[in-house]
Amino acid sequence: MARKNRQLPLLPAVEITGVAAEGKAIAKVKWHPEDPSPLVVFIPFGAPGDIADIKIDRKKHSFAEGHIERLISPSPDRAEPRCRHFGTCGGCKWQHIPYSLQLAHKQEIVSAALSRIGKVELPEISPILGSENIWHYRNKMEYTFSDKKWRSWEEINAGVEFTDSSNGLGFHIPGAFDKVLHIEECLLQDDLGNRIRNFIYGYAESKGYSFYNIRSNAGLLRTLMLRIASTGETMVCLVFGEDNPEEIRDVMSAVSEEFPEITSLLYVVNLKLNDTITDQKVEVFKGRDYIEEEMEGLRFRVNAKSFYQTNSLQAYELYKVARRFAGLESRKENLPLVYDLYTGTGTIANFVARNARKVIGIEYVPEAIEDAKLNSRVNGLDNTLFFAGDMKDILTDGFIEEHGRPEVMIIDPPRAGMHEDVVKVILNARPEVIVYVSCNPATQARDIALLDQGYIVTDIQPVDMFPHTHHVENVVRMVLRQP
Repeated sequence: MARKNRQLPLLPAVEITGVAAEGKAIAKVKWHPEDPSPLVVFIPFGAPGDIADIKIDRKKHSFAEGHIERLISPSPDRAEPRCRHFGTCGGCKWQHIPYSLQLAHKQEIVSAALSRIGKVELPEISPILGSENIWHYRNKMEYTFSDKKWRSWEEINAGVEFTDSSNGLGFHIPGAFDKVLHIEECLLQDDLGNRIRNFIYGYAESKGYSFYNIRSNAGLLRTLMLRIASTGETMVCLVFGEDNPEEIRDVMSAVSEEFPEITSLLYVVNLKLNDTITDQKVEVFKGRDYIEEEMEGLRFRVNAKSFYQTNSLQAYELYKVARRFAGLESRKENLPLVYDLYTGTGTIANFVARNARKVIGIEYVPEAIEDAKLNSRVNGLDNTLFFAGDMKDILTDGFIEEHGRPEVMIIDPPRAGMHEDVVKVILNARPEVIVYVSCNPATQARDIALLDQGYIVTDIQPVDMFPHTHHVENVVRMVLRQP
């Protein structure tokens, strides 16, 4: 006999007590009178100190997920969100929390992950480095065109008659892959980005050009990428879902005429079922096929497919921490051999190259390695060497024997952390210093525990790259244990 669907309850007057690693708030509630253990409930857009009625949306054995049905007593620590799209857009989940408290929560996320998962001896964690700019800090934004603009359930259930266009240009709604929230203003990038995006939307609407439909894989306008570098250079890359040269030329010409300050105006015709353009040809409509970022006189070329840290100014602070932890600034003689693992486009490798005998960078993506080599040439650096391939296949004991044992190893892996085989090679290589840069303190803690047999953690420095989100970077310095 089929089990009846159980109606999940509304929990009255629940106090929200903290935040979780994924940005949701948490509360602990008594779920059953015979169960002495409270149930942890994860709640988006809550703030510690809130008293609210919580509607449970999903119940698992050890936790539940819910949302605020009614805010009875707002936390005294709540802030007024600046963005008109906050709460619907999935980007900034912490605008309702003052920035000083965001930093405190991120500091606690790092501390909890390293102590709970790492379980190794730790020094005192340095205070997190906050971002000088908490608005307009992103150099890159990506938007989606859709002929299915998001309408709220409240509007639909109220029977609102919609008279505006069903087309939208903005962000995918979490949990609704075919719906896009139309964005009128985003506060994360320079306002030039808003003006460009809104112009393109308005122009396409006035001309009656079709917006993309993800289900039918049809529609002229598909995605938009905007890059605004710290140098002031601007890249616009429009991706079209139909190969219609006349309409494409018309849109690109209109953008070019309206915004002559754009230094790199590009487009792609992508007829595939997915949005990635890594395997697509990028056409230059006007200007160059790249823009440049600058750091301590070094120039970094960034093209439409390049990865570059999205907070340019804070990336500089992050890299300075990595260089200081590596002990490179103080070295005048006997410059070290440095390995830069997961080097990406070689930004860190090129940044530290002037303080190293040689830097060897390894990265999985071949195109990124070509960017790394190009950036070395642009900056006149002849002491870098880059290799493309899977880290566990490239970094072997034989590779170390061939290219030399590094005195310093800088590691900046993806969120998943390092493969165990890579950790074994690092332990065998025995670099004097390891600098581990991570965007995921949980996997960083796991890897530190694996390295603990050969290394001691001496310094920990969290860095906030993404204000108003739960994401945090963390830099750890480890030194070789003495026999």
